[in-house]
Amino acid sequence: MLVDGKWSAAWQPVQGTDAKGGFVRQTSSFRHWVTPDGAAGPTGEGGFPAEVGRYHLYVALICPWACRTLMARKIKKLENAISVSVVGPVLTDEGWRFGGFPGATADHLHEATYMHQVYTRADPRYTGRATVPVLWDKKRDTIVNNESADILRILNAGFGGIADNVVDLYPEPLRAEIDALNDRIYPRLNNGVYRAGFATTQAAYEDAFHDVFGMLDELEARLATRTFLVGERPTEADIRLFVTLIRFDAAYHGVFKCNLRRIVDYPALDQYVARVLSIPGVRETVDLDHVKHGYYSIKSLNPNGIVPLGPAPRWV
Repeated sequence: MLVDGKWSAAWQPVQGTDAKGGFVRQTSSFRHWVTPDGAAGPTGEGGFPAEVGRYHLYVALICPWACRTLMARKIKKLENAISVSVVGPVLTDEGWRFGGFPGATADHLHEATYMHQVYTRADPRYTGRATVPVLWDKKRDTIVNNESADILRILNAGFGGIADNVVDLYPEPLRAEIDALNDRIYPRLNNGVYRAGFATTQAAYEDAFHDVFGMLDELEARLATRTFLVGERPTEADIRLFVTLIRFDAAYHGVFKCNLRRIVDYPALDQYVARVLSIPGVRETVDLDHVKHGYYSIKSLNPNGIVPLGPAPRWV
């Protein structure tokens, strides 16, 4: 991680632990918002108006949080407005590195080698992990936001008429239900798989394991009677769920020891994943080669770095 702008030590997957040995995720540091007129958003300062070509996304195709933003960019048809750079899937001793793997790119803006160099360009004295996604402002030459949940909402509403507003991922009448689902699914499933994979005690692992499969059972029952999580159209709740489900059988079932069942063992969830993949543009945000090579490269979990040949691709 970075300490006062200097890279201090080899990358480690466990960001922090609680008293039981449970995995604790780092809090995002940059929380400004792009808005149609440049006014301040819910957090941070103003001065980031929506403009075509002004903003850039840094993402990893292994990363579910980053791929939330890629999905929103596709669904809202912002590809021509927001450019993208993709880091490689394998976390090096200096964290995310650009290029070096099929589908990864160079840093198109700054020619950085590592993602942490992007962070210190924005803040030369930054302390913390250099995570993705990052939404970058080319005009002000700084990071706007590095919290995926914020960026998802920025892409939905922050670009005004530049975006395709036929689809509203966070419609006003459904917000309370979407928020309630997000609040329930995130700790138990989205982050629950990480809590299981990076647990440092048996008790912490078992707590996370039961949360993961309890949540999957709830979602199986819910999606047996509906097309999407909230009604008949996709919302941000579906994006947030999908990025975990699409990685589950290829990575979390194996390397994170979430191995009670696979997603293909849940009929409703299996069909749901296929439905979300059929949304125009979504399939282009999924790269299971990045997913498998990335997760199975984590030395603390898979010391020999052997990437499994299975499972056979089902949806993509």
